Amino acid sequence: MGIAEDLIIIIIVGLIIGLIANKAKIPPLIGYILAGIIIGPYTGGFTVSDIPRIELLAEIGVALLLFSIGLDLSFKELKTVKAIALIGTPIQILILIAYGFAIGHFAHMPVKESIVLGMVISLSSTMVVLKTLMSRGLIGTLSSKAMVGVLIVQDLAAIPLMLIIPNLLSLENNFIQIFLTLLKALLILLAIIIIGIRIIPWFLKFVVKLHSRELFLITITALGLGVGYLTHLFGLSLAFGAFIAGMVINESDYSHQALNDIIPLRDIFGLVFFTSMGILLNPVFIYEHLFLVFVLVVLIILGKILIFSTLSIVFKYYNIIPLAMGFGLAQIGEFSFVLARAGLNSNVISADFFSLVLSVSIITMIISPFLSLLATPLYSLKRKWFKHEQIQTMNVPEGGLSEHIIIAGGGRVGSQIASIFHKLGFPFIIIEQDYRRFEKSKNAGFPIIYGDAGQEVVLYSTKLNKARLLIVTVPFIATAREIITTAMRFNPDIKIIARADDLSHADELFEMNIFEVVQPEFEASLEIIRQSLMLLDVPLTKVYRFTDSIRQKSNFSSKFERLHNSILAKFKETPFLLEMSWLEITTNSSIVGKSIGELAIRSKTGVSVVGVLRNDELIPNPDAHFTFRDGDYIAIIGLPENKTSFEGIMTQ
Repeated sequence: MGIAEDLIIIIIVGLIIGLIANKAKIPPLIGYILAGIIIGPYTGGFTVSDIPRIELLAEIGVALLLFSIGLDLSFKELKTVKAIALIGTPIQILILIAYGFAIGHFAHMPVKESIVLGMVISLSSTMVVLKTLMSRGLIGTLSSKAMVGVLIVQDLAAIPLMLIIPNLLSLENNFIQIFLTLLKALLILLAIIIIGIRIIPWFLKFVVKLHSRELFLITITALGLGVGYLTHLFGLSLAFGAFIAGMVINESDYSHQALNDIIPLRDIFGLVFFTSMGILLNPVFIYEHLFLVFVLVVLIILGKILIFSTLSIVFKYYNIIPLAMGFGLAQIGEFSFVLARAGLNSNVISADFFSLVLSVSIITMIISPFLSLLATPLYSLKRKWFKHEQIQTMNVPEGGLSEHIIIAGGGRVGSQIASIFHKLGFPFIIIEQDYRRFEKSKNAGFPIIYGDAGQEVVLYSTKLNKARLLIVTVPFIATAREIITTAMRFNPDIKIIARADDLSHADELFEMNIFEVVQPEFEASLEIIRQSLMLLDVPLTKVYRFTDSIRQKSNFSSKFERLHNSILAKFKETPFLLEMSWLEITTNSSIVGKSIGELAIRSKTGVSVVGVLRNDELIPNPDAHFTFRDGDYIAIIGLPENKTSFEGIMTQ
C-alpha cells in the first residue's frame, strides 16, 4: 500500500503511545516521538517503508503548525510581560547562539555547524511548554504568562533564523547575501500583508456567506498552504509563507473560526511531523556517540536554566518564577528540526550533525515535563534555607498595624478592594509577590509587603495576630490553601474570606472552615439573572426570592451545615440576618393613599420602612404620618417571612 500503509501505521501507533503518554500526564507529542522511534527503521518490528514521503508530509505539518501559530498569535499576551518578551527574548536568543557556538568550538565542530547549533538551542518548544502547563493547571499564572510571551517572540525569531541558515554555506562575502535574503523576506512579507489585508477578508466573507463549513475549511487550508507555496516560488520556505498567511487572517473577523477549523487538520499533520522526528532518530547513533550526546544535553539544559532564570531576575520576576522559567524552557524546541533540516538541505551541516541535533533535541523534549516538576520542590528548599531574608514593606502607618485587614494578592481584584478600603478609611495591608504589582500599589500609597503570602515569615510580618480579617484574592486553589493553612496556624480565630476559581474549589475551601468563599463566575451569573428578570418586569421581591433559592440549591448552601457552631448559627434568629428589599407601589396597590401608622405595618408584619424614593428624592426613615403614593419605591427591612406578610398587605 506504500504511503497509505505508512500513514495507517503512524496514526494507529501514534494514538496508542499518545494515549499512554496522556495517561502518564506527559504531553502527547512526546508519545508521538516515541511512536516514531518504535516504527522507525532502526528498531525493527512495524516499520514505515517510504520515509522520504513521510518527511514531505511532515513539511506540510510544519507549515500548518506555523499557520496555526500565526492565527493564534496574540500580541495582547505580550502586554503584561512585554519587557521580558520584547527586550529579554532577543537578548536571550543572542546569548544562547553565542553559548551554542562556544560549545561547538570547544567540541571542534566546523564554524557553520557551531552557528547552527547556537541557533537550534536558542529556541524552546512552544508545544511541549503549553501542553505541560495545561496538564499541571498552571495556565494563567504569572510564570506561564512570562513563558508564553518569550515563546511567542521565539516563534517569530525562528523565521529569520530559518532564512539565514541556507546562506551560511559560504561565510566569506556572504553577509551581503544574508542581508539581501532578509530584505527580500521583509518585502515579500509587506506585499503579502498589504495585499492580503485587502483581499483575504473579502474572500473569507464571500465564502462564509455560502454557509458551507466544508468550503470554509478548504479555503483556510488553501490560503495557508497557497501563500506558503508562493513564498517557496520566491526562494523562501513554505513554512514562512504559511506563518504570514496565519498572521493576515488573524486580523480578520474570521480568525477564531479559522483556528477552530484548522486545529484538527493541524493535529493530524502534527502527529506525522513529531512521529517523523522519532522515525529519523537513530538509537545506534546515540549509542555510538553516547558521551557527546550526554555532554551536550547536560550543557544545554544547565545553560538554558541559568540563562532563563537570570533573565527573569533581571526583569524583576522573583520567588518561584526564575526557577519555573529556567526549568520550563530548558528544552530545545520543535523548530530545531526545521532549522536543522534547512541546514541539511542546503549542505550547511552534515548528516551526522543533523542526527546529533535531532537526538539532543528529542532527549531534551522528553526530559522537559519531568524537569519542570523540580521548580516547586527547589523553591520550597530555597525558602527553608533563606527563612530570614529581608522583607520589603512600603507605606506602613507609623503607629503600626492593629485591627487591620490583610489582602493576600494585589492583582486586579486585590487592588480594587484596597482602593475601596482606602476611601472608607479601613486599615489594611497588601501582600504581593509580583514586583510590578508591588510597585503599582506602592505608588498608589497603599501599605504593601513584598513576598509570598504562603510563607510564615511574610504573614508574621503583617501582624497577623492583631488582624481582624484576611482576604485571599489569589484564584489558584493550591496557593489559597497554603495561605489559609499558614494563617490559621498563626491566628486560629481570624476571619477569612477567599476567592475560588470554580465551585469545586469553593467546596474545598469551605471544608477549611473559613468565614466566606466567593466564586466570581457564580456571583456574576446570579447578578445577570437579577438584572434580566428586572428588565422582564418581574417584581423585585420575586427576583431576590428566586436568586436566593438558586444559591441555597448550590454547593454554597452546605456551608451553613458546616458552620452550625459558628457566629452564623448563634445569630440565626437575630437582625444579623435581616434583609433589605426595595418594592414598587403600583396603582392597584391597596396601600396607596394610606399612612404607615394607619396600616400598622410594623405590628402586623414585623418589617420596618426605612426609606422611600419619590420623584428621585430619597426620604429616609419616614414617620407614622407618611402617606404612600402611586410610583413610590419603598425600602423595607425584616426577616424573609416578615417581608412575605408585607407583600400580602400590598396586594390586598
